[in-house]
Amino acid sequence: MRDCLNHRAGFDRVLMTVAATFLAVSASSALAQDQARSSAAELAIEAAIPRPEPANVPPPTASDIKLDTTATVQDSATEPTKEPLKAEAAPAPDKVETRSSGVATTPASEAPKSETANTAEPAKADTATATPAAPAAAAVPAEPPKDVAKEQPASEPVKAASNVPPADQPVADKLKDIIGAKTSRYLDRKNERAAVEKFYGARDFAPVWTQSGSLTAAAKGVIARLKDAASDGLNPADYPVPDFAAATTPDALADAELKLTASMFDYARQAQSGRMHWSQVSGDILYPEHPVDPNEVLAKVTTAADASAALDSYNPPQKLYKELKAKLAELRGQGNGPVIEIADGPALKYTPAGKKKQAEIVVEDSRVPQLRAKLGITENASDTHYDATVAEAVRKFQNGAEIKATGILDDKTVKAINTPKRDKQIDVVLVNMERWRWLPRDLGVPSLGDAYVILNIPDYTLKVMQRGQQVWTTRVVTGKPGTHATPLLTETMKYITVNPTWNVPPSIVYNEYLPALQQDPTVLQRMGLKLEQNRDGSVHISQPPGEANALGRIRFNFPNKFLVYQHDTPDKNLFARDERAFSHGCMRVQNPDQYASVLLNIALPNEKYTPERVRSMYGKSEIDLKFPTPIPVNITYQTAFVDEGGKLQFRKDVYGRDATMINILKNGRGKDLENIVAHSQPSYSRPATTLPPGVAVASGGFGSSGPNFFERLFGAPTPPPAPVGRRPQQQRVFTR
Repeated sequence: MRDCLNHRAGFDRVLMTVAATFLAVSASSALAQDQARSSAAELAIEAAIPRPEPANVPPPTASDIKLDTTATVQDSATEPTKEPLKAEAAPAPDKVETRSSGVATTPASEAPKSETANTAEPAKADTATATPAAPAAAAVPAEPPKDVAKEQPASEPVKAASNVPPADQPVADKLKDIIGAKTSRYLDRKNERAAVEKFYGARDFAPVWTQSGSLTAAAKGVIARLKDAASDGLNPADYPVPDFAAATTPDALADAELKLTASMFDYARQAQSGRMHWSQVSGDILYPEHPVDPNEVLAKVTTAADASAALDSYNPPQKLYKELKAKLAELRGQGNGPVIEIADGPALKYTPAGKKKQAEIVVEDSRVPQLRAKLGITENASDTHYDATVAEAVRKFQNGAEIKATGILDDKTVKAINTPKRDKQIDVVLVNMERWRWLPRDLGVPSLGDAYVILNIPDYTLKVMQRGQQVWTTRVVTGKPGTHATPLLTETMKYITVNPTWNVPPSIVYNEYLPALQQDPTVLQRMGLKLEQNRDGSVHISQPPGEANALGRIRFNFPNKFLVYQHDTPDKNLFARDERAFSHGCMRVQNPDQYASVLLNIALPNEKYTPERVRSMYGKSEIDLKFPTPIPVNITYQTAFVDEGGKLQFRKDVYGRDATMINILKNGRGKDLENIVAHSQPSYSRPATTLPPGVAVASGGFGSSGPNFFERLFGAPTPPPAPVGRRPQQQRVFTR
C-alpha cells in the first residue's frame, strides 16, 4: 500500500513538472511572438518581477517530460493543469499584462520554486517554432504599467528627458553650447555669468522663458516690466526685449533666452542702485552700496507668482519715491487739456499786516483765477484776490524756477510761468527718483520703531521719522555752494555731546585762520580760540565749551569721512531766511534742545529726557550722551518732492546736482551709467607751519604721532580705510 502511495506521489510530481514546463514553454512562445512589437515593455516587466532562486532538485529527464513544441498561447491557456498547480504555485504577480488577443500571460518565472530549475533554456530553444500571434494583436503595441516603467534599468538615457521636455531639448542643447563658452557675448559682469551657468546647469539647460517655443508666464511678466521701465524713471531702451515671435529655430530661441536674461539683470541692478553711480556726480557723496545678487534675481523672478511684481520690487520702497513716481505719470499725462496763459499786466504784490498797525493789503486782478489754476491752488479757485495763499505759491514757484523769491507777480515771473516747463520738471523728477535709488532700502532701525533722521538740503529742513510718521521737524542751515557744500551721506548717530569743544577743521585753519594771523597775531585770542603747535610743526586750533562757542551748546555726532555733524549755533538770525546755505558744510539746527530730547527718548525711552533736562546740563565741561542703538542719519538732496498735502514741490538746485545728473543721463552712452568713478578719501595729514611773531601758542601740544582731526572730533577709532581700487583723495573737511 505504501508503495502505491509513493508511486502515486511520484506520478503527481512528474505530472506537475510537465505542466509547469509546458506553461513555461507556452509563455516563452508568446514572448517570442510579441517580441518584435513590444520588446521594451516585456523587458520592463521581466525586470520588474523578481525571479526565485532555483531549488536543489534534479531536473526532470527526457523520459519523464515530453514537450509539445507546437503549443500556442491559446493552447497553454486551456491546458487542464490549474488544479494540481493551485496547491504549490507561487503567489500571483501584482500586475498581469493583458494583450489585445484577450489572453493573460504569466512569465515563466512564476512556476513553483521546486520545479522550475533549468527550465529557461528549453523554453528559449523552442521559441523559434512558436506559432505567430494573430495580425490584429500585432497592430496594437503593448504599454508597460506605469509603476513598472519607473523601475527601468539606470543604464537607459532618462536624465535629460526627466528635466527637459522633448520639445525643448534642442534649445537646451544650444544653451549648453553657449553658456560657459560664449556667455560673455550677452553678459559683461562675471558674477552674472556665474549665476547664469549655475541656474541653467541645475535645470539641464532647459529654457525658462519659453516652453515648446511659446512664452511662459514668467517671460510675459518680465517683458511687461521692461517695457514699462519709463514709469519708474528708467529708460526702456536700456533693456531691449528680443523678438520671440521671430525666433523659430533652437539657435534663435537660445539667443533670445539669454538676451532677455541679460535685460532682466540690467533692470534689477539699475532699479535698485541707479543708472549712474553717485561717485560720478560729486566727490562729496557717500552712500552704502547695496548691489543686487544675480543668483537671487534669477531665483526670485522665475519662481514668483507674478514675475512683473517681483522685478518691480527692486525699485525703492520708500513712500516719497512712490509719490514721485505718481507725479511723474501726471506730468507725462499733461498737454491734452487747454493751455493756460497768464496775460501781461501790472505787478501784483501782497502786503501782510505790519507790526506798526499797518493794514494787510490784498490787491484784486482778473488774472488771479488763471494763476491759481496754473499753480495748482484748488481752494477758492475763482477768487480774484491776490492774497497770502497766492503770494506764497508764487514765491515757491520763483524759488524752484531759480528766480528771486519775492512773492511778487512781475513780468519775469509771468514769463516763467507761461514757459513750457513740463519737460524740465520731468527731468528734475527723474534725477530725484535716481537719487532715491542711492539711499539704503531700510532707512530706519527696526528695534527703534524704524526711527531715522532725514535732512533735505535744498529744502533746509530736518525731520525725525518713526513708524512711518514724522515725529519732529526743524529748520537747518546748510553748507555754502562750492567747496563748503554739505555732503550727501548715510551714517549713524552714535552720541550727543553737550558743551562741545570746537576743534577747528584743517580747511578753516589753513585757509582762513593762519592767513588772518599774518595780518593780526592776536585775532585768535580775541575770538576765544586756543592755538597749539605740535613737535612736527602742525597746528591745531580749538575753542573751549561755552555760550560763545561756534557749535553752540550741543553737537550731534555721526562719525563720517567728511567730518561733518549737526550742531547748535549762537547765530540764530539765519533761520528766518528762506535760503539758508551759509555754513562751512556742517548743519546748524534751529531747536537743538528739542532735537536732542526727541532723539534721546527714541534711543533711551526710559530716561524721560525733556528739553529742560537737556538745558540743565549746559556748562563748561563736555558731556557725552551715548545711544545704545545708533540712529541712522540720511543727508539727502530733494529738489522735487511731494508735500504732506499731496502737492509736487520743487526747490532750487543750490549745488547744481540736478544739472550734472541730467547731463549724464542725456549724454551718457550705453546702458552702464552706473560705472564707478573712483573718488579719493580725505587726508588727515598736518602740514608744518611757521607762525608769525606774536602769536600766542598754548602749551600741551601733541607729538607727531598725536591724534588727527578725526580723532579729536569723534574719538577713536579712525575712519575706515579706502575701498580697494580707490585713489587717495585731496583733503575735504567741513564743519560749522
